[in-house]
Amino acid sequence: MPPMFGESRRSGFSFVGCSEAGWALMGRHRNRAVFFIDGNNWFHSLREAGVPGIGTLRYPRICGKLVGSGTWHSTRYYVPDVSAMGDPRRLAAQRSFLRSLKGQDRRITVHLGRIERRPSDIHAGRELLRYLANLPVRIPRQAYQVAVDMVAMAYEDLFDRAYLLSADGDFTPAVEAVRKRGKKVFALSPASGAKLAAVVDDYIRLRADWFVGCW
Repeated sequence: MPPMFGESRRSGFSFVGCSEAGWALMGRHRNRAVFFIDGNNWFHSLREAGVPGIGTLRYPRICGKLVGSGTWHSTRYYVPDVSAMGDPRRLAAQRSFLRSLKGQDRRITVHLGRIERRPSDIHAGRELLRYLANLPVRIPRQAYQVAVDMVAMAYEDLFDRAYLLSADGDFTPAVEAVRKRGKKVFALSPASGAKLAAVVDDYIRLRADWFVGCW
């Protein structure tokens, strides 16, 4: 088993090296785990933490390291589409990275800054629209698709555990809705995220050396 390094926001819990407590927390429920990666927030947190080779990280290794003996069902990577910026070099770089990312494993999908249509007769869709309409706060566009998909998939019972790779506190209402459906939500990031940490099952702050073996 590869080493784990990080800090948990849960009182009394931490893990360094191959911690049995860490694996028990992240892998004790041997069921469907779906990863939701807020690409923009995740990238900047990795860069600020000094994680090298960000563009060459192997996400099957990252996901496998986190779920332990659990079941990695899928990983959904969300990123703004840069085509509207009119920068051919930046667009080419993004497309190259995303092709490489999708080629790592068939369970990895990429979602470019747009809302996926869902049939209006799906019960989860109706419930989700009611929920979003009644929110006391509005989720920013950059995080909206991640939040929508996470809540909708929870209503459709498509996962048992959600791993949110982000430190963005704007996901708070979505996380609360997912947990009300009886799902576990873990947030992970090299950055701090006090607002998000207050509502997830556990917030784990990853240090740069946690990524050893993930290239």
